[in-house]
Amino acid sequence: MEILYKSTRNGSKPIPASQAVLKGLADDGGLFVPERIPALDRTLEEYAGMSYQETAYEIMKLYLTDYTEEELKDCIAKAYDSKFDTKKIAPLREADGAWYLELFHGATIAFKDMALSILPHLMTTAARKNQIGNEIVILTATSGDTGKAALAGFADVEGTRIVVFYPKNGVSPIQEKQMVTQKGSNTFVAGIHGNFDDAQTGVKKIFADEGLKNRLDAHGFQFSSANSINIGRLVPQIVYYVYAYATLLKEEKIKSGEQINVVVPTGNFGNILAAYYAKHMGLPIDRLICASNENKVLYDFFQSGTYDRNREFVLTSSPSMDILISSNLERLIYQIAGADGDKNAALMAALAKEGVYTIEEAMRQELKDFYGGYASMQETGERIRTMYEKTGYVLDPHTAVASVVYETYRKETGDHKKTVIASTASPFKFTRSVMESIRTSCEDMDDFALADELSRISGIAVPGAVEEIRTAPVLHDHICEADEMAEMVCGFLGIEG
Repeated sequence: MEILYKSTRNGSKPIPASQAVLKGLADDGGLFVPERIPALDRTLEEYAGMSYQETAYEIMKLYLTDYTEEELKDCIAKAYDSKFDTKKIAPLREADGAWYLELFHGATIAFKDMALSILPHLMTTAARKNQIGNEIVILTATSGDTGKAALAGFADVEGTRIVVFYPKNGVSPIQEKQMVTQKGSNTFVAGIHGNFDDAQTGVKKIFADEGLKNRLDAHGFQFSSANSINIGRLVPQIVYYVYAYATLLKEEKIKSGEQINVVVPTGNFGNILAAYYAKHMGLPIDRLICASNENKVLYDFFQSGTYDRNREFVLTSSPSMDILISSNLERLIYQIAGADGDKNAALMAALAKEGVYTIEEAMRQELKDFYGGYASMQETGERIRTMYEKTGYVLDPHTAVASVVYETYRKETGDHKKTVIASTASPFKFTRSVMESIRTSCEDMDDFALADELSRISGIAVPGAVEEIRTAPVLHDHICEADEMAEMVCGFLGIEG
């Protein structure tokens, strides 16, 4: 059965999956959601016998119903290939009583590769299917990882250009070096004075600017998004939760149908939303444990039912989670509001105007599957150190946040179900934070020397993603204010006025 996609704000008529992938954001400012969440159509035992690529096809075909089998399998084959340093694509590693789902084996050593390796292929296929003559301009804000993964995915892809904005002082040195050294004649990177929320708000304003949209169209361009607001990002993320469960089943760590818990370090809420979708497809997940850093807007929401971004913004050791506006939460709000787009739109309008909204009690009852927790920077650093000393396994600061929250959850609830923790980045992406946690004196070493030292103590080779930028020249040195972002985009595209 075909699944169409509608806006979370009710202002757009339902459209096929390929069109939703192309548009990225609905015309009314809402996010595209499937009219229904499909059920798994294979047994758990069948998934246990599949490769990652086979699992990806079986899950994605249920959502992307206007793609043919040939088109979808072609996209999957191009995405999940030798760019990943393991044939398993997303291996599980057991450490200290939990299974860490390693989502960082792709080209940019962060979980964003899992979806952004396939999104360019889904998008160019969609453009052909819908006879799109315009060049597609990918416009993205990043808190660190999406930017590089999107740049790597779209670099030199015919018929596309990509523009990435990032907070100039809000990403790690290696994250920044990865972006500003990006090759590709169709790529453009700019730092903004401000934080990630400023960058993301600026991108949303550009998407909502009808005059700019018309000017682009006149010059043969149209916008789309590679952020997690694009449904083409969310659907591939569902795959790895099914694959993780199937792996545990295959390795006889769980029995078929046994419930597991899932812990996700969360900023923009897309990664844990994918687990929520997997659960509602029939995957035996019990609790969805949402782990925040000191920017604990989601923790406070799960505690109180009030979402309030009016607070101090904290720069932490886990910068990809330094977010106060979790865009993908809107998809969950829509779901727990009984798919009431008008109710959701009113809440989002309150967030935009006042910076705060409160959901009603009936909606709060729909959140019972979630548990919110947070970790301080001190707790995060201590967890990196103790995990290394205890097991030899090295966590990055984002995964360490999740690990701390999981320990708190177990102590509070006594729940010892088998648990999968989403390990969202390689520790080599955050060498300074990691090494300062393990070995306090690092002031006289640059981030690449620290990567060499991390390699020595962990026994893991420095990833190619780090080696290739060690001496790479800076190709993008653009910096602007948030209100100059549209002007920067037009300049890159050669559009005047």
